[in-house]
Amino acid sequence: MGLSQADAARRLNVSRSVVQRLWDQYQSEDSVSRRPVPGRLRATTPAEDRFLALSARRRRTTTVPQLVADHFQASGRRISATTVRNRLHNAGLYARRPVACVPLNGRQRRNRLCWAREHVFWTQQQWASVLFTDESRFTMESDSGRLLIWREQRTKYHQSNTVERHSYRGGGILVWAGISLGGHTDLHVFHGGTVTGLGYRDEILDPYVGPYAPAIGNDFILMDDNARPHRARIVEGIWRITVWNEWNGQLDLQT
Repeated sequence: MGLSQADAARRLNVSRSVVQRLWDQYQSEDSVSRRPVPGRLRATTPAEDRFLALSARRRRTTTVPQLVADHFQASGRRISATTVRNRLHNAGLYARRPVACVPLNGRQRRNRLCWAREHVFWTQQQWASVLFTDESRFTMESDSGRLLIWREQRTKYHQSNTVERHSYRGGGILVWAGISLGGHTDLHVFHGGTVTGLGYRDEILDPYVGPYAPAIGNDFILMDDNARPHRARIVEGIWRITVWNEWNGQLDLQT
């Protein structure tokens, strides 16, 4: 014997209107399954999605508000910043900081590639003979570190995702250090704020590199970034220099 709608509502702890609605649906559709809901209409069309992704790829540094304005100018319809971000994410584009690199022309890039291919199979013992050194400047002012670009995953070092930037812009403190597989040098601070060929010889080569070389052995190699002070005549008078590529130099003790 069946239950009344009121009894069924009490047993299921729902309102009588719910039971009535489900009974009417069963009578008309022979089912009480939830009807499919069409959902909210997409704010953009597939063509507009491609337009947003193409705009971000062509202008990597464009911002979301700029893309919102570009879409409005092209379609006459306004979309939210969240919609733009979602469409770019669906296209595999994410906001990331660009990699900073020194400006290189085509010849310099080819030379770097050749150098990398020539040394790709070096053994650990061969690399253990190299002392890698570099100078770094720390400043109080911004270096555009807040700049973001749109790029795909695993494309960090693609040329379109890098920003060419010359070293040593503005005031600040300049430091030098070196590392090798077997150890590292102390951190040296250039108190004058800059480095010259004479300063490089007197403050770096003589007190740091000279004593470090015998510990590595006869195959010792000093790797620098080929800056002008590193190639000064006063340095060449003491060290024998072989330039490895456009931006890196190999220095051996003069014999």
